[in-house]
Amino acid sequence: MTPTRGTSDPDALLVRNAARRVGLSITLGVTVLVVAVLIAALAVVFTQIPPGDLFSPGTHETVVDIGGLDLIVWGVVIGLAAVLLAGTLSVFVTRRAVAPLVDALRRQRRFVADASHELRTPLAIVDARIQVLARELPTGHPQQELVAELRNDSRALNAVVSDLLDSIDISPDGPVTPLRVGPAVQSAVAAMRALARDRDVTISTVAVSADLAVAVPETSLHRCLVSLLDNAVKHSPPGRSVGVTAFMQRGAVLISVADQGHGIQGISPDRIFDRFARSANAVDGGGSARTGFGIGLSLVQDTVHRYGGAAFVTTTSAEGTTITLRFPRAALT
Repeated sequence: MTPTRGTSDPDALLVRNAARRVGLSITLGVTVLVVAVLIAALAVVFTQIPPGDLFSPGTHETVVDIGGLDLIVWGVVIGLAAVLLAGTLSVFVTRRAVAPLVDALRRQRRFVADASHELRTPLAIVDARIQVLARELPTGHPQQELVAELRNDSRALNAVVSDLLDSIDISPDGPVTPLRVGPAVQSAVAAMRALARDRDVTISTVAVSADLAVAVPETSLHRCLVSLLDNAVKHSPPGRSVGVTAFMQRGAVLISVADQGHGIQGISPDRIFDRFARSANAVDGGGSARTGFGIGLSLVQDTVHRYGGAAFVTTTSAEGTTITLRFPRAALT
């Protein structure tokens, strides 16, 4: 249906209003800058000619005598003042310009979070019912393969919703309480041991110093470690192991997850943190697996960067791959 005259798209109206506000801000900023330069120029004139002489009746000609050095000094002062004022105004105008974008991003994150939370429960129920149906089917039933495909689809959809929830993780407004790395590592390993056991993969850890801490929320660090462990387990053949170590190096905390797979293949190691980038050598199919969407490691990198850290591939070869998270060390209170 074509909109009638007088009606407007709410989004277009919002953009127009924002453009008007930004235009008005720029106009006011330029006006203030011009007025400031004029005031500075008049101040130079008044230092040479008393205002009484300048505006006295009957005065037809006034000569301003300014030395070359004075002219250079005043020119530099006015120029620096204009640059400083222009920089201040540009910061103010830029903040006004991006304010609608910030509000739109906030609304988008809130919508994604609400939608994902609302979808999780019904999807979990659907997945549970499919599992019950799969167990009730006798061996050799003609619909057994179809039910298995439905289960895969259900798991894939659950993975997408989980990734959506992870992607809207935002930094807290206040300071983050330092978190001990040791318990966080043990919690992530405990969460992944069942999956590793199903794949005949063991997860081993090295004792972590009790004073090792990072300024990262517990849920964010847990999600990063679980994602790395999940990736390592998927790329580990049966009978192999995944190792987790955490230590301090040059004032930073390093947490490494190493697998004994066949190394990163089919993609450059520098690109594994790109969104939707996938390796093709995972035990479950990797790049072609229906449960792999190439989002997990990208979200890990986003989260780590959010708290001043970095995620990178330490080593990769036919003997395995090691991925490391580096965070600034935090002092325990």
